Amino acid sequence: MGKEKKRFGDRKDGRLIRELDPMHFITPLLYPNRCDNEAYISVNVDLENINRYVDRLNEQDPEFRYTMFHIIVAAIIKVLTLRPKMNRFIANKNFYQRNEVSASFVVKKRFDDHAEEGLAFIHAKPESTLFTLMDDLKRQITAVKSQGAVDASSDAMDLFNKMPRFFSKFIVWIITRLDVHGWVPKSLIATDPYYSSVVLSNLGSIKLKSGYHHLTNWGTCSLFCIIGEKKMTPVYDEDGNVTMRQTLDLGLTVDERLADGYYYSKSIRLLKHLLQNPELLELPVSEEVQYE
Repeated sequence: MGKEKKRFGDRKDGRLIRELDPMHFITPLLYPNRCDNEAYISVNVDLENINRYVDRLNEQDPEFRYTMFHIIVAAIIKVLTLRPKMNRFIANKNFYQRNEVSASFVVKKRFDDHAEEGLAFIHAKPESTLFTLMDDLKRQITAVKSQGAVDASSDAMDLFNKMPRFFSKFIVWIITRLDVHGWVPKSLIATDPYYSSVVLSNLGSIKLKSGYHHLTNWGTCSLFCIIGEKKMTPVYDEDGNVTMRQTLDLGLTVDERLADGYYYSKSIRLLKHLLQNPELLELPVSEEVQYE
């Protein structure tokens, strides 16, 4: 299927949705700000299957080890692909379907109080799999941690920081006006996490629990995912028997204007199904899977 031709009202990063029902048409007119329309969803993930699957992968390729983070990134990208309303955004009071599925996250160059942070940005394709995404993650993380590696957005922010304060404030004010219409130069936002489909933050890697994280009115990102620290949790079976298993919590913040509760609920069920059956992530992200 060929690429859809751009029409009047479309943006460079998304297609204007013209076939909205009355309720979703009026919602952004009444509630125009993304930060005023956040919904928080907490998801507990049983890591037993993921740990077993990751161990098997790492036996095959010990040079670059798979982790729980890579599985979660791939699972969320597949959900965003198969559940397209999760990959929408609202800008200038209009609904848009994003042109691609992307994921972003911050990379700490060293675990040190004074270490710099870099931004990593993953662009998924319909044929992407866990393995191709892993290759991209490896390349991104290695580049950010390399000495002197600077992403485009960080470089732009550093330029503003060197300007006289009054001038940088004026420039940023202009850019925020451009942001509303999707006119910010691509060079400034090429790796801006708030222009991705989802921002991920692995707080578990720095020994913190999962929790709420706000969205922003800047950019187009409508989904934020916090990954918490692993912990031992009592799990009950159908007969009431309890076992202790390793789990972690995901904190998802979404723009509630994009879909109804049922759509979000079904999307979360798909996410949990993929995490409980990680071998499904070996399939192309666009390939449908059966789940309840």
